[in-house]
Amino acid sequence: MRIAVLASRTPEAQAARAELEALHAPVELDQCEAVVAIGGDGFMLQTLHRTQSLGVPVFGMKTGSVGFLMNAWRAEGLVERIQAAQAAVLRPLEMLAISESGSSTGALAFNEVSLLRQTKQAAKIRIRLNTAVRLDELVCDGIMIATPAGSTAYNLSAHGPILPLDSSVLALTPISPFRPRRWRGAILRSDAEVSFEILDHYKRPVSATADSTEIRDVVEVRVRQSPERTVQLLFDPEHNLEERILAEQFEA
Repeated sequence: MRIAVLASRTPEAQAARAELEALHAPVELDQCEAVVAIGGDGFMLQTLHRTQSLGVPVFGMKTGSVGFLMNAWRAEGLVERIQAAQAAVLRPLEMLAISESGSSTGALAFNEVSLLRQTKQAAKIRIRLNTAVRLDELVCDGIMIATPAGSTAYNLSAHGPILPLDSSVLALTPISPFRPRRWRGAILRSDAEVSFEILDHYKRPVSATADSTEIRDVVEVRVRQSPERTVQLLFDPEHNLEERILAEQFEA
């Protein structure tokens, strides 16, 4: 099996990469059948963005502090682990952000798209779902829309729902909402198109972030799940991603 190995810049990940390269003969990304990513969840997201156009699966191994998307680090039996692994298919969000200058920026998000206030003043955001206004004015610190894979990340810390990996839904979760006081978000069909209009944006500026891509001073952000793009994450059968998401819902 032709394997490409990528690693974060931490000493632990670089040492693990050297150990793997001593056992295998890694190839370049454009020649590989699978990618091995060594690090934490942040590095895994970087790897997915870097390799999503290649159409090859990614097998992650954890050396970082957070590794929800990763397998346990072990140098031995790598090829056998990859061949026996279970695949989780992820479909990213597509974000189009329009800034005050009128420029448009597109980006992908495998975890979530989040909007956050840039100053001490709360943001005011109008929410449209498939062009229809669903919430005329949300006063908040921000809001996010998360995929099932991303529902256990920032979304969970903001008290959003955990979504089963194979569910065709997205989580729309406010961040520190002030008004309406009782609104706690929504679960949307995965084919929904969501538009966020920033109200009073000169006085209350907002930034938009798709995973690690940030655009500041936005006036409108449109989000939908990609109808075409997918990536495959590989997991050891005894600790696959679907089981992790299920287990997360029963943790105290």
